[in-house]
Amino acid sequence: MMDTMNTSIPWGLIAPLIILQLILAVVGLISLYKAEATRGPKWLWVIIILCGNILGSVAYFIIGRKDAS
Repeated sequence: MMDTMNTSIPWGLIAPLIILQLILAVVGLISLYKAEATRGPKWLWVIIILCGNILGSVAYFIIGRKDAS
């Protein structure tokens, strides 16, 4: 007989990462919408934020935003 493997998903570890990703994406998109100017076209930053998961949002906040001064 085959041993039954435990294939349950560790939601206690995955759920906080999913929530963090969603929060960063929403905040990043709101910030992008309100920004007057960015480094690069806004449409490209939308794609990076949505498809780049957590790193896409972080990249926007570090690289994409222009200083207010």
